[in-house]
Amino acid sequence: MRLKRTLALAFTSALVLGAAPLAARAEVAAADPIDAAMRTCLARSDMSSTAGQVQCMETARIGWKTALDNAWRQLQPELPPARRKQWEKSQAAWQASRDAEKQLLAAVFATTRGTMYVLAEADMQLQPVRDRALVLRSAVADASAGDSPHTKRLRACAADARCEHAMFDMNRYYRRLQAKMPLHSRATLTRAQKAWTAYLNAATPLVDERGRIDIIGARVATLKRLSETAGNH
Repeated sequence: MRLKRTLALAFTSALVLGAAPLAARAEVAAADPIDAAMRTCLARSDMSSTAGQVQCMETARIGWKTALDNAWRQLQPELPPARRKQWEKSQAAWQASRDAEKQLLAAVFATTRGTMYVLAEADMQLQPVRDRALVLRSAVADASAGDSPHTKRLRACAADARCEHAMFDMNRYYRRLQAKMPLHSRATLTRAQKAWTAYLNAATPLVDERGRIDIIGARVATLKRLSETAGNH
């Protein structure tokens, strides 16, 4: 039982410290109550079963979804009409990517066996919701402070060495995961990647070049983790 709690805490510690976008890490350092409540839940002896640990993460995911929805409602009235349309497009694309990603996670973890992979899947269901909530919170703070929105046209990714390198890594892990996926599941990966690409395109007008790198870097981390997970027993 102690091993399960250790694994779950390791997954969520990696999430909090390593997976959040750069723009959100200052807020993460403040130890959000949702994260603190999840850690407390994971450490409880009566939640030491796999089901209990997953329940702790699912409760946190629901908490972050509520935070996401609240931040989205707060953001909309703060934006000028043109900017609001860009954010609406980005949010719709994020949700579509999230829906496609759920199917991909199910397909990848269906190829695994073992308690640690049950916990890992729960962690990966939580992470994108948490990250998006933090992005929206940051946008609300910027809008409320009257910060000027990003308007500078970004260089093409091919002209930005960091972006080009990140895309190279992403494509490398995508191909590695594709090779490890069962043939009948590869279309799920293709759909998820297309949905993510649509999200990147919708989000790019709202960020600077570092923000674009953060989005791509998060995708690299996801595909790397899934490529290392698929087929494990």
